[in-house]
Amino acid sequence: MADQLSPDEKFDLITRNLQEVLGEEKLKQVLQERELRVYWGTATTGKPHVAYFVPMSKIADFLKAGCEVTILFADLHAYLDNMKAPWELLELRVKYYEQVIKAMLESIGVPLEKLKFVKGTDYQLSREYTLDVYRLSSMVTEHDAKKAGAEVVKQVEHPLLSGLLYPGLQALDEEYLKVDAQFGGVDQRKIFTLAEKYLPSLGYAKRAHLMNPMVPGLTGTKMSSSEEESKIDLLDSKEDVKKKLKKAFCEPGNIQNNGVLSFVKYVLFPLRGEFYIKRDPKWGGDKVYTEFEEVEKDFAEELIHPGDLKASVEVVLNQLLEPIRKKFELPELRKLTNSAYPDPSKTSHRKGCQEDDELAPSRLDIRVGKIISVEKHPDADSLYLEKIDVGEAEPRTVVSGLVAYVSQEELQDRMVLLLCNLKPQKMRGIESQAMLLCASIEGEPRRVEPLDPPEGSSPGERVFVEGYETGKADDRLNPKKKVWEKLQVDLKISDECVAQWKDKQLMTKLGQITCKTLKGGNIS
Repeated sequence: MADQLSPDEKFDLITRNLQEVLGEEKLKQVLQERELRVYWGTATTGKPHVAYFVPMSKIADFLKAGCEVTILFADLHAYLDNMKAPWELLELRVKYYEQVIKAMLESIGVPLEKLKFVKGTDYQLSREYTLDVYRLSSMVTEHDAKKAGAEVVKQVEHPLLSGLLYPGLQALDEEYLKVDAQFGGVDQRKIFTLAEKYLPSLGYAKRAHLMNPMVPGLTGTKMSSSEEESKIDLLDSKEDVKKKLKKAFCEPGNIQNNGVLSFVKYVLFPLRGEFYIKRDPKWGGDKVYTEFEEVEKDFAEELIHPGDLKASVEVVLNQLLEPIRKKFELPELRKLTNSAYPDPSKTSHRKGCQEDDELAPSRLDIRVGKIISVEKHPDADSLYLEKIDVGEAEPRTVVSGLVAYVSQEELQDRMVLLLCNLKPQKMRGIESQAMLLCASIEGEPRRVEPLDPPEGSSPGERVFVEGYETGKADDRLNPKKKVWEKLQVDLKISDECVAQWKDKQLMTKLGQITCKTLKGGNIS
């Protein structure tokens, strides 16, 4: 196919569905002379999920346009990013990523023989590369390094030097992989501009950069490996896919932050060229769409029901996942999966010791929420009803006495934390569907403050305990087992006003959970 395309047609195929391209003229110039060399890198941290089909579908485009494509398994980057991949698991995770990425590519019909696969540590530990790291570190300021990694490297209160090195290494990869362009998500834009600024200072050419949009997860926020509820794992069963899609944020007529609709746009249409909606004849019957804009328009006008959209996506998604599931039924790949991603509720990667299942904080479904209304309980003067958006189709109703400590006006539109998998309880006749988590200090008077998620947080983002990022929350905590009560004992506020469990920080992907003033307080 590539032999039959003009340079302009190749450029259009390479850049379709991208959010931004830096260096368009350079791309066009290269395409006039020869095939483009491009690389995509992935840090081997959490398990790849279905959002990885977005870059995979673009890699398919690159190959159709005749590009020479390199896939980098960035194992050293995975370690530098606040040790998201412990050193002892690096090799295992690279092997897992290689197997699962190849299975994904085979699932969408991409011929593997046209791709080059490279492991970061195969060249990043060489004398030449190491010297270039030192040369680069003598030019890049701390401010520029921190700014470049702000949306990619895990942000913590006391950042490690390794996280500051991360963006520079990614810039050097462009030279050592001998490519014309780097492909990645738009969240890497600041790393790309750092590369454009500093590589010429080392005597290396400035490369072009191709950026995919960030696809919303099932909760309406960025799909993330560390947020169990925001993603569908590549090895999830059909039942799990159905269950997660059923809970996905997909408001009727709402085309913003709609992860289900985005999957249709960025994965299904590029791969298949059409989308089939199956529905009851009384709602218009089955329909085949050949343009995404038609799907988006019909959904916005509520001619497509969210249930029909989810059901139709479920069918195609399972078709993509089935060959991957089948491949990973092999005993050696099952063993690899369990070794690369040991259950954090049973094994601490810091101490290597067994943890009591009852005390795994990953069992708590804690999410960021936004209070959208506050009103008095009709039958209790001291209680109020808060409607809180947690990224689901409908807001949750929470019954609390928080207004005794924080004014109704202050609570309106405030971002808070909710424990979402307790059994709902009726309070004076109205069911409270979650618990609003607060810091408190007993005394006269008692002091209470809601916990604060990091700035820029969105409803539905998962809150996790450091070191337990990949654990799965219970669907519903069994009240007879007293799981919440046992875990709650070790939830405290530090002297720096940071929320902690057994001295490990409570976090979202954007940073730590805090409160304003209650140092040493309890969390409940």
